Amino acid sequence: MSQGLEGRSVLEVGGGVGSIQIELLRAGASHATSVELTPTYEAAARALLVERGLESKVERRVLDFAEAGGTVEPADIVILNRVLCCYPDMPKLAAAAADHARQVMVLSFPRRSWWTRLGVELTNIVFWLTRREFHIFIHAPASIIATSQDHGLKPALNRPGAFWTVLAMQRAGPA
Repeated sequence: MSQGLEGRSVLEVGGGVGSIQIELLRAGASHATSVELTPTYEAAARALLVERGLESKVERRVLDFAEAGGTVEPADIVILNRVLCCYPDMPKLAAAAADHARQVMVLSFPRRSWWTRLGVELTNIVFWLTRREFHIFIHAPASIIATSQDHGLKPALNRPGAFWTVLAMQRAGPA
């Protein structure tokens, strides 16, 4: 997997205020697209872009990427940082992201261990008790990898941490 960012395009699904996009642009990426499910971060994200002089290099979109990803251009690098755990239909979201990755897709998601499952279940109980509609999911890493492979990507990096796993999937070249 090539490490250079020079001239590469970035698509981040669920990037919040855009910190990762900003850092990748500063490291040489040419353009970034941010897709958010809700407009919660838009004002702060735009202020950060203006403050750093990067507003012309980032397109921000508010939409459900799993449902309307076809309206978003593919990118060299696709990022889903702590996003799969917030979406109930992992295969649909992971497939849409994989289909948009021309070179690599980088994801982070909760490690599937007893302590993360316990923590997530307790958090979901609190959400339920406080009548929040939000729910956290721990999807099977093997299913995430299989979904990505079904869409032409192959594992390039798989690093489980204490709580988060970082996975990079690379576009498979011709055999």
